[in-house]
Amino acid sequence: MIQLLFTLLAAEAALVLVLLVRTPVRRMALFAVDRAKRGRGPIMVRTVAATMFVVLGSSGYSIAKIRRRVGDLGQLTPTDQVLASRHLLEASLMGYSLFLGLIIDRLHHYIRELRTMKKNTEAITKQSRVLEEAKLGSVEEIRQYQKEISSLNEQVQELKRLSETKSEEMKTAEANALALQKQSKGLLIEYERLVAENEELRNQLQSVDLRLSHSDSKKNS
Repeated sequence: MIQLLFTLLAAEAALVLVLLVRTPVRRMALFAVDRAKRGRGPIMVRTVAATMFVVLGSSGYSIAKIRRRVGDLGQLTPTDQVLASRHLLEASLMGYSLFLGLIIDRLHHYIRELRTMKKNTEAITKQSRVLEEAKLGSVEEIRQYQKEISSLNEQVQELKRLSETKSEEMKTAEANALALQKQSKGLLIEYERLVAENEELRNQLQSVDLRLSHSDSKKNS
């Protein structure tokens, strides 16, 4: 177990050194880490890391259990000392291995991000060069575009003024419409009043006619 942990720790340390130094070997190491992170690789790595955590916890528990014997016996026996040292060495190796694994994962991530940023920077640099060349090669065209832009800006300003004028006219028309609406309501009320008065006058005239006709009939008789 200890030999396996030493081998794993040495391999991880070598991989960290390879990732830190820019050499042709680093490209192969990055490719290997990329392949390891695809498919079932992450599941296997998580399984191994979880197993190492469990074994690390077991080693810590064993060390604590051995240390508790000091209070019972007063001192550790040579066998307990060897076992405690072995468990401590295993726990240390596993802890260092997990820590180096985390460093490898972060180094791989940052190197990938750095490569992506370099590619984006190169693309932006190329685009800026193309734009500069186009700008130097077509100054007249740019001036023509500037004239067109200024003309369009003037048209936009004119349209803004027209829109403001139209909006003011619309507000005035809305105010007039509201005033006419109120006036029409007043006229409608006045018309209804006049109709009612007309009906009342008609009724009064009819009653007067009836009285006159009744009085004339009496006189004739």
